[in-house]
Amino acid sequence: MCAASPWKTCRRCDGLGFQLTHTKRGKPKSGKHCRRCDGHGIRIRLGRHLWNRWTRTYRDGTSTARSTR
Repeated sequence: MCAASPWKTCRRCDGLGFQLTHTKRGKPKSGKHCRRCDGHGIRIRLGRHLWNRWTRTYRDGTSTARSTR
């Protein structure tokens, strides 16, 4: 799932990019900028995040060529 669709809608703002507030009459309006998704409305999935960390760590550990002389 993470390879096919690495992004998921934000749970806090439901993909809107901001938290919804209401006026005194009950009409919805945009509230604060969502800090969890940084206003984009999407977040990276946990499995994809772990995969990215693992590949970055592996690449950094094997990319440096050391001479043994």
